[in-house]
Formats: sequence, C-alpha cells, structure tokens
Amino acid sequence: MSNPTIKALFFDIDGTLVSFQTHRIPQSTVDALERAKKNGVKVYISTGRPKMIITNLGQIEHLIDGYITTNGARCFVGDHTVCQRPISRADVNKVVAASDRDGYPVIVVGEKHLAIHNLTPIVEKIFVEGLGVDALDFKVRLEDLAGEDVLQLTPFCSEAQEAALMPTLDKCTSGRWHPAFTDITAGDADKGKGLHTMAEYLGLEIGETMAFGDGGNDLSIIKEAGIGVAMGNAGDNVKAIADYVTSSVDEDGVKNALEHFGVI
Repeated sequence: MSNPTIKALFFDIDGTLVSFQTHRIPQSTVDALERAKKNGVKVYISTGRPKMIITNLGQIEHLIDGYITTNGARCFVGDHTVCQRPISRADVNKVVAASDRDGYPVIVVGEKHLAIHNLTPIVEKIFVEGLGVDALDFKVRLEDLAGEDVLQLTPFCSEAQEAALMPTLDKCTSGRWHPAFTDITAGDADKGKGLHTMAEYLGLEIGETMAFGDGGNDLSIIKEAGIGVAMGNAGDNVKAIADYVTSSVDEDGVKNALEHFGVI
C-alpha cells in the first residue's frame, strides 16, 4: 500500500543517487523511482552541482520533474526559473582575493558559465576522476563571467581556511560535502530554503515532501523536509538530524527507505 502523504521526493546526487564507487545510479534506485512515479509521486533533484555539470543522471532523466541546483541558489522546473539567489559581487571578490592570497583554486559558477580560478591538478583529480564530472571547460576565465550573476563559489580550501574566510563575507553560507572543498552560496540560498521555495511554487505542504542526502550541504533540506532521510554512507552529523537512516547508496538505500515509508 502506498503512502498518500508523500507527494514529492528530493534527492541529492553524489553519494545519494549516484555511487561514489561506480559513478552510476544503482539499478535498484532507478526501479524504485519508476515505481514512485507510477504512484503519482514527483521526483526532484537537490544538488550542489550547477546544471551545466549535471551529466550523470541519464538513467533517470525522464523521471525528473524539477531541480534545486547550486545548493538552492537556482531552482527551476522545465524552462521556468523558480528562484535565483546570487552572491554579491563584493563577496565574490573577497573569495577570489583569498584564493589569490592563499593559492588555492576556486570554481566560480555563473548563470551560464563556470570558471576555475587558480587552477591546480586537484580540481581535475577530484571533479573528473573522483566525481565523474565530464563537462568542465578549463579554458573559461573569470572575465568570461562578467555580467552574469554568480550563484556559487567552490574554494578548494581547508576547514581552517574556510573558518577564517566565512566571517569576512557579508551574507553567505557554506556547505562542505567533500573534505577538499566547500560550496559557498548567498545567505538566503541553501537546499532547505530551496525546498520551501519549490514547495510553495508547486502547491505542496512541507509535510508532503521527503528528502534524501549524505553530505554537509544536505543538512538544511533533511531538517526541513517532511521526512528527512540520511544515507548509510552519510556523515554522522547528517545521520544525527535525520528522521531515518537508510542503508548506503551501494546497498539499495533509496529503495529501502521508500519501501520503509510506503512510498513504493
């Protein structure tokens, strides 16, 4: 028997839908989402990735109803932008200056383009080899983003450097889901706020939503959703605030949670 309360599912990508081991979505997850859709449940993505580097969802692309991207800085359904929350130019300049001073790379995400400032081999090692991103254009420069809203900054800095940087920014928040980097967005942008924005646009009550995640940038949406699910491979801080901890992405975690709550 299906659970009629849950009408919309929100999924992180890396480590939740997509395995860090195989860079693919487990077949059990694909099958579970197809079953959920047959039950009339909508499927949404909630990711730190900007749309231009979401290249690993081909197995389920036909099932996706909308997106929360760049950790809530841009939400859209089809061609309609539901919200766009840029970082102030002053804060962008501060992060770029810190990158220059301390010598670490920073990915600058604009509306249409993505530039890597102070590129070092770690970016390719982590994003291309570790996360399977195959859409990075290493030739785009910071100047090429002139005139675009900046939606997210991803500095490859240590936690100590992050702790020193964040208080210097006027209105920004950060979410670290990888030990090598953190994602910085405007203060009014995180996945939890993205969830509320999408729910309002879609005419959903928050209690009708269910969110899945595994990283530090998933904390807000797991807290805010009607049901917040932490993957078995999630960090302890994520598991601590979740309503339910399922098995890992590689151990049918999505399917098991959806079955547990009667969504499928």
